[in-house]
Amino acid sequence: MSGLWSRYREEFPVTQNLVYLNHAAVSPLSRRAASAMQHLAQDALEFGSFHYGQWMETYEGLRRSTARLINAQPGEIAITKNTSEGIATVATGMRWQAGDVMVAFEEEFPANFFPWKKLEQAGVEVRWLSIFDPLEKIDQAARGARMLAISFVNYLNGYRVNLCEIGEICARHNCFFFVDAIQGMGVFPIDVEALKIDALAADAHKWMIGPEGCAVLYVRQAKQDLIEPIQLGWTNFAHYNDYASRDMTLRPDAGRYESGTLNTIGCYGVRAALDLLLEVGVENIRPAVQGLADQLWEGAQELGFECLGVRTPETGAGIVSVRKPGVDSVYVVRKLKDAGIIAAPRQGWVRFSPHFYISPEDVERCLAELKGF
Repeated sequence: MSGLWSRYREEFPVTQNLVYLNHAAVSPLSRRAASAMQHLAQDALEFGSFHYGQWMETYEGLRRSTARLINAQPGEIAITKNTSEGIATVATGMRWQAGDVMVAFEEEFPANFFPWKKLEQAGVEVRWLSIFDPLEKIDQAARGARMLAISFVNYLNGYRVNLCEIGEICARHNCFFFVDAIQGMGVFPIDVEALKIDALAADAHKWMIGPEGCAVLYVRQAKQDLIEPIQLGWTNFAHYNDYASRDMTLRPDAGRYESGTLNTIGCYGVRAALDLLLEVGVENIRPAVQGLADQLWEGAQELGFECLGVRTPETGAGIVSVRKPGVDSVYVVRKLKDAGIIAAPRQGWVRFSPHFYISPEDVERCLAELKGF
């Protein structure tokens, strides 16, 4: 496993310029993803929409690749703009009534916080928990709840929740289980069937190493009638190819959540990115990323930095946030950038997030720079 990075390093030309430790924000593109989008751009330049059939196949190929990655069916995958759109589709599409109950978590990224906070204004009771709460407390909160929404991996502290146990809790209480997977999908295996996930949203531009502006939304086939499309256009409906049709029967699959023309060039890039991940194997990516993050965690602590949260083999992910008393995190990130090392300042912390093609030597170079603070 130690040689995984070396086998795919040439696929990421960013390594020739930078030590890129910021995949929790925006990932660099692989050669394959960039080439796929360049191909579409050139084709549209020279032929317009003459090869429109290939565009349609790219959409379907993206659905198939996403389905393979999470053990779903292609008809359970919708193509969206971003994770926020996927979350909003689920949050707003459910027929909420005053007095309904849902479970959400305080530490969430705003995209998975504000939609649930908004429900409180409609009379929905939101039971706010911490991601660090024991499973017994989550079990108690899920009783009588219509939905539980949680992130697979926390954006700041990198805490990876136990989706298996939470899925069992939700299934036992007939509670709709929604997962914001953006900080884990592409690194950690996700099996929506085994984990009993009802819906999942994730953008491509982080750990899935794809372009911005293109994401996926999974909704279990048996639960699609529970989530109404929140944005209506011409492609939500079963007969969308018949422009004269006024039949408003929804598409029989997750395509019902797509309201118009898709980001075609983005779909080309995401499909290529996901196919690369499938080739490498998430089961191989997981230990590589965890090993690099462990190296950062341990090395930063040895240098006198505080690491955010608690890291164990069961809860650690690809995100490590550190800080040093009296040292401004923005300053640290700026000085690292001057040295060609890319991290992110987040709420007073310096956040690192390496992917599988990063080498242990890259991490050592970063730690060597941190010695100066």
